[in-house]
Amino acid sequence: MASSIAISLDKCTGCSLCVKACPFGAIHMANKKAVIDMAKCTLCGACVTACKFMAIELKKDSGPKKDLSGYKDVWVFCEQKKGVIQSISFELLGEGRKLADKLGVKLCAVILGSGIESKASELSERGADKIYLVDHPALKSYQDDPYTEIIVNLAEEHKPEIILCGATTIGRSLISRVAIRINAGLTADCTGLDIDPEERLLLQTRPAFGGNIMATIITPNHRPQMATVRHKVMQEAAVDKSRKAELIIKHYPEEVLKSRTKLLEIVEEISETVNLSEADIIVAGGRGLGGKEGFEMIGELAKVLGGAVGATRGAVDADWIPYSHQVGQTGKTVCPKLYIACGVSGQIQHLIGMQSSKVIVAINKDPEAPIFKVATYGIVGDIFDIVPALTKEFARSLKK
Repeated sequence: MASSIAISLDKCTGCSLCVKACPFGAIHMANKKAVIDMAKCTLCGACVTACKFMAIELKKDSGPKKDLSGYKDVWVFCEQKKGVIQSISFELLGEGRKLADKLGVKLCAVILGSGIESKASELSERGADKIYLVDHPALKSYQDDPYTEIIVNLAEEHKPEIILCGATTIGRSLISRVAIRINAGLTADCTGLDIDPEERLLLQTRPAFGGNIMATIITPNHRPQMATVRHKVMQEAAVDKSRKAELIIKHYPEEVLKSRTKLLEIVEEISETVNLSEADIIVAGGRGLGGKEGFEMIGELAKVLGGAVGATRGAVDADWIPYSHQVGQTGKTVCPKLYIACGVSGQIQHLIGMQSSKVIVAINKDPEAPIFKVATYGIVGDIFDIVPALTKEFARSLKK
């Protein structure tokens, strides 16, 4: 049966609520009755919800039901950079272990790179039951085309029930392409995962509407169920050196490894502070810093403390600091032991990315700033007086 929509003229009262509700201008009134222009209608269903008289009937054909019985195992795509497995991979293996145990299936790690076979033991020690490894010089650095082709080939051959990936620059680029190719559902930027044991559904929780609500999303009709997970929101898998995973080394023809683009050079961002995602101490700045000079000031404090520099979206949008330093809903999620917020107002989009920090110190001249509501300690005052004083005192104290 094809998808269709129809208006019952007996029930239609000519109230025109459906006309106002249609986002595509596909409904008009004729002889005090609603009429649908099928050339414009997208079958979105907005009019059905708006009609108080149940005069509109929408039937959608979901097509033949897909057989999901052949899909099993939980897969984790493990990122590597210059042959070093990134910590987000260990976080996903920790969470993936819980999901696999609830489903009664194996936890599988998938890793691509060049000269990385020796790294398989690290994934085994972190809880993987099975490791799919593809080692080739063309895979040394991430590129969209070959990585996508290989993950698609692996997924179509082995049919995983769930695929997890980090919500990193690489993860977001890769897994969306894979999801389209294998016709799977994908939930981005998850902060929580669980299993509905009766239906074997992955419960994917993420912030919605600017972080004002938490939405739990399911993918009942497609497999694999796919999700990207934010960095630093889940605990890393514990190391167990006694574990031994099954290693499956895969080989693919050269056409699978081809890329439409050529990687000429990777230019590393030069920074005197540590990586933001891995930092135990972060000094972050917002619009209250007033400009690039303000970030130079908090950079000195971060350097003295051996920490990293973070920023709000407003500061990044003002071009005071690169995007790689952005913390928040559209930036990085961090969970340091100490987070010092300088001139940060505390909008919800920023709080989403740092509110799990162990200790939060807020410095702001506005005593009503929202940041103080989540701060462990608050200092009300001029950041241009307080931050240099803190830098000087920490430099003196830490030299002892």
